[in-house]
Amino acid sequence: MATINLTKDGFEKRISSIESMENSWQYLGDKPAVIDFYASWCGPCKMLSPILEDLSEEYSGKIDIYKVNVDSEEELSALFGIRSVPTLLFIPMHGQPQKAVGVPSKQQLKNIFEDFLL
Repeated sequence: MATINLTKDGFEKRISSIESMENSWQYLGDKPAVIDFYASWCGPCKMLSPILEDLSEEYSGKIDIYKVNVDSEEELSALFGIRSVPTLLFIPMHGQPQKAVGVPSKQQLKNIFEDFLL
Protein backbone atom coordinates (compact mmCIF):
# COMPACT_ATOMS: atom_id res chain seq x y z
CA MET A 1 0.00 0.00 0.00
CA ALA A 2 1.34 3.44 -0.88
CA THR A 3 1.64 6.33 1.51
CA ILE A 4 -1.63 8.16 2.14
CA ASN A 5 -2.04 11.94 1.88
CA LEU A 6 -3.73 13.20 5.01
CA THR A 7 -5.93 16.28 5.40
CA LYS A 8 -7.52 17.60 8.59
CA ASP A 9 -10.71 15.63 7.86
CA GLY A 10 -8.73 12.45 7.21
CA PHE A 11 -6.71 13.02 10.37
CA GLU A 12 -9.88 13.21 12.43
CA LYS A 13 -11.22 9.99 10.88
CA ARG A 14 -8.03 7.94 10.94
CA ILE A 15 -5.77 9.34 13.67
CA SER A 16 -7.49 11.35 16.42
CA SER A 17 -10.14 13.95 17.09
CA ILE A 18 -8.39 17.30 17.25
CA GLU A 19 -10.82 18.48 19.91
CA SER A 20 -10.12 15.49 22.17
CA MET A 21 -6.35 16.00 21.84
CA GLU A 22 -6.62 19.05 24.10
CA ASN A 23 -7.29 16.70 27.03
CA SER A 24 -5.49 13.48 26.12
CA TRP A 25 -4.16 11.52 23.15
CA GLN A 26 -6.49 8.81 21.86
CA TYR A 27 -5.35 7.06 18.69
CA LEU A 28 -8.18 5.84 16.42
CA GLY A 29 -6.14 3.62 14.08
CA ASP A 30 -6.13 -0.16 13.99
CA LYS A 31 -2.35 -0.42 13.44
CA PRO A 32 0.67 1.76 14.26
CA ALA A 33 1.27 4.75 12.00
CA VAL A 34 3.86 7.21 10.79
CA ILE A 35 3.01 10.73 9.67
CA ASP A 36 5.51 12.50 7.42
CA PHE A 37 5.12 16.28 7.73
CA TYR A 38 6.67 17.57 4.49
CA ALA A 39 6.72 20.45 2.01
CA SER A 40 6.83 20.16 -1.78
CA TRP A 41 9.74 22.65 -1.96
CA CYS A 42 11.86 20.76 0.61
CA GLY A 43 14.90 18.91 -0.77
CA PRO A 44 15.33 16.55 2.21
CA CYS A 45 11.60 15.75 2.04
CA LYS A 46 12.08 14.67 -1.57
CA MET A 47 14.91 12.37 -0.45
CA LEU A 48 12.72 10.82 2.27
CA SER A 49 9.65 10.27 0.09
CA PRO A 50 10.86 7.21 -1.89
CA ILE A 51 12.15 5.59 1.32
CA LEU A 52 8.71 5.93 2.89
CA GLU A 53 7.06 4.61 -0.29
CA ASP A 54 9.29 1.51 -0.16
CA LEU A 55 8.57 0.99 3.53
CA SER A 56 4.83 1.43 3.00
CA GLU A 57 4.98 -1.58 0.66
CA GLU A 58 7.26 -3.59 2.95
CA TYR A 59 5.12 -2.94 6.04
CA SER A 60 1.75 -3.05 4.27
CA GLY A 61 -0.91 -4.30 6.66
CA LYS A 62 1.36 -3.69 9.67
CA ILE A 63 1.98 0.09 9.70
CA ASP A 64 0.09 2.94 7.99
CA ILE A 65 2.27 5.68 6.54
CA TYR A 66 0.69 9.09 6.00
CA LYS A 67 1.93 12.36 4.51
CA VAL A 68 0.85 15.85 5.59
CA ASN A 69 1.77 18.84 3.44
CA VAL A 70 2.63 21.56 5.98
CA ASP A 71 1.80 24.36 3.53
CA SER A 72 -1.76 23.19 2.91
CA GLU A 73 -2.46 21.72 6.36
CA GLU A 74 -1.20 24.47 8.65
CA GLU A 75 -3.57 23.57 11.49
CA LEU A 76 -2.25 20.00 11.71
CA SER A 77 1.33 21.27 11.56
CA ALA A 78 0.66 23.74 14.38
CA LEU A 79 -1.09 21.07 16.44
CA PHE A 80 2.15 19.06 16.58
CA GLY A 81 4.49 22.05 16.76
CA ILE A 82 6.11 21.28 13.42
CA ARG A 83 8.83 23.90 12.89
CA SER A 84 11.01 22.19 10.29
CA VAL A 85 10.52 19.61 7.59
CA PRO A 86 10.71 16.76 7.23
CA THR A 87 9.38 15.81 10.65
CA LEU A 88 8.17 12.28 11.28
CA LEU A 89 5.57 11.45 13.91
CA PHE A 90 5.66 7.81 15.03
CA ILE A 91 2.34 6.65 16.51
CA PRO A 92 2.34 3.35 18.44
CA MET A 93 -0.90 1.55 19.24
CA HIS A 94 -0.46 2.40 22.93
CA GLY A 95 1.38 5.32 24.44
CA GLN A 96 2.36 8.73 23.20
CA PRO A 97 3.57 9.57 19.68
CA GLN A 98 7.23 10.48 19.21
CA LYS A 99 8.71 13.02 16.77
CA ALA A 100 11.94 12.91 14.79
CA VAL A 101 13.26 15.71 12.59
CA GLY A 102 15.36 15.09 9.50
CA VAL A 103 15.95 12.24 7.10
CA PRO A 104 16.72 8.93 8.79
CA SER A 105 18.11 6.13 6.66
CA LYS A 106 15.86 3.30 5.57
CA GLN A 107 17.57 1.01 8.09
CA GLN A 108 17.09 3.54 10.91
CA LEU A 109 13.39 3.73 10.05
CA LYS A 110 13.09 -0.05 10.00
CA ASN A 111 14.72 -0.17 13.43
CA ILE A 112 12.22 2.38 14.77
CA PHE A 113 9.35 0.46 13.19
CA GLU A 114 10.48 -2.83 14.76
CA ASP A 115 11.53 -1.45 18.17
CA PHE A 116 8.91 1.25 18.80
CA LEU A 117 5.90 0.59 16.60
CA LEU A 118 5.59 -3.20 16.31
